[in-house]
Amino acid sequence: PSHRRWDPHARLVGCAVKPPRSKAIMSTASLAALPPPLRPTDDDWAKMLAAHVHLGTKNLDNNMTPYIWKRRADGLYVINLAKTWEKLMLAARVVVAIENPADVCVISARPYGQRAVLKFGQYTGSNYMAGRYTPGTFTNQIEKQFQEPRLLIITDPRTDSQPLRESAFVNIPTVAFCDTDSPLRYVDIAVPANNKGKQSIGLLYWLLAREVLRLRTTINRSLQWDIMVDMFFYRDPEEAEKEAEAIEEAKAIEAPPADFTAGAPTYGGPPDMGAGGGEWSQPGAAPEWGAAGGAQDWGAAAETTSTTWDQPAQPYQTPH
Repeated sequence: PSHRRWDPHARLVGCAVKPPRSKAIMSTASLAALPPPLRPTDDDWAKMLAAHVHLGTKNLDNNMTPYIWKRRADGLYVINLAKTWEKLMLAARVVVAIENPADVCVISARPYGQRAVLKFGQYTGSNYMAGRYTPGTFTNQIEKQFQEPRLLIITDPRTDSQPLRESAFVNIPTVAFCDTDSPLRYVDIAVPANNKGKQSIGLLYWLLAREVLRLRTTINRSLQWDIMVDMFFYRDPEEAEKEAEAIEEAKAIEAPPADFTAGAPTYGGPPDMGAGGGEWSQPGAAPEWGAAGGAQDWGAAAETTSTTWDQPAQPYQTPH
């Protein structure tokens, strides 16, 4: 109707969502309001861009609209990295607020995030579940793997829907890495980011683990973390085997050939018997075969022993 005021930012069904410029200004202002130690550096921006953390999908959930920067010509939605950084800092402060690090549970059913959650649990002391989630782990007390965590971190709300639903039953706050098409139901803190790429997932967990350790004063904020981000990336088992074989072949080529003559004894002639012995021509060294008493009459012994062979053999008697 003509009496309605036209809204240039109103969303229409099937149309692209273009957030107003005020949202970009608000996100930049809120990022600038962070304390200087919590602000991202140029290296952090470069890593997030290189890992494609800002690239979403061609689908958009209605609740993810505030985190969208714009839509590209090919249909992909671009995530606002300022919002991503803000939510990462918030998630890190929530993790640090848990007194016991083992009460934080990190879950990833997606293969690209299994190595990342393992490394995150290793460096932060959190409990992790990689692979298939056993239903009832948070709700069934008879289950052998029953747990009662105080905080849950999941990689994808769609893939990890079972633990997300159970966390809502037992009132466990949840932090989730959400893509543009991820549902936000039961999610308390949504970190907008690309949760489908292995580099993006690994970098997100690396940034979160680094910030948690900095807030715990485990590592110095002014120094660079000595753990490389590559440790959090997913590695294909076949590629890992090929790399190991290539390293072994390189070591075999670089190794010098073995010297089998080193340390072996050399033949320098017959051994020296010494001054006091070894001369076979000396008297007393060996008995004389022709000396008296040195030989026996072998023929006599043969006659005495051969008499039994001339006697006829006794006939064989069958036992009764």
